[in-house]
Amino acid sequence: MKPAKEHATNTGHTYMVTSTTWNRCGHFRNEPWAHLLIDTLYHYRGSAYLLHEFVIMSDHIHVLLTPKTTLERAVQFIKGGFSFRAKKELRSNWEVWQKGFSDHRIRDARDYAEHVQYIRQNPVSVRLCLSAEEFPYSSAHPGFELDLVPQGLKPNSMDGSDGAAEAAPFQSRERVTAQSIPLQNGKGGALEGMPLQIKSNVSISKKTA
Repeated sequence: MKPAKEHATNTGHTYMVTSTTWNRCGHFRNEPWAHLLIDTLYHYRGSAYLLHEFVIMSDHIHVLLTPKTTLERAVQFIKGGFSFRAKKELRSNWEVWQKGFSDHRIRDARDYAEHVQYIRQNPVSVRLCLSAEEFPYSSAHPGFELDLVPQGLKPNSMDGSDGAAEAAPFQSRERVTAQSIPLQNGKGGALEGMPLQIKSNVSISKKTA
C-alpha cells in the first residue's frame, strides 16, 4: 500500500529530493557547473540540512538530506543559491531549474539503504561509469564528507541492499521555485571533506536515470 502523502514541512525527517534542469538542459555536463553545484551543496550543509548522499547528472540531481528547516526552504537554498552563484561566478543568464521538485520521505532503514543504492548506482545504470566510485559528481566518489545516517534509519548492513528503490512514491512540489538566494556568508577556499580537484575521465552524457 502506497504511503499517504504529507506536507514536508516538519524537520527531523529524511528525504530523497529530485530536481531537474529547465527543459532538461544538460547544464551539468559542464565541469564548472557540476563543481559549483557541489560547492553550493556543501555551503548550506549544516545550516539548512544534513547531507547524506547526492549525485549530479547532466540534467537532474538526487539528494538525500535531513532538513534543519522546512524541506521546501532547504531545497530553495540549493536551487536558488546555485542560480545566484551561476549568474555571478559563471556569468550565465540561462534559466537553470525546472520549477518545483519531487521528494520521497524515507520511512525506515531498508528504505534508506535502497535510496542510497539508487543514488550511487544512478551513473552506473546509464553506463557513465563501471563503478559508482568512478563518477566524480557523486557522494560515492572518494573524498566527500557526509553526515551520519540519522538515528532510526541506521541499517544493520547496507551491503545487502543490491536493488534500486522500486516504486518509490514521490511528491511533486510545483509551488517551490528556484529563487535567487544570495550566500549567507563568505566562505572561501576548499570545503572540508571535499577533494580540491576532481579529476576523472568520466564525462556526463545526455543519458539520464
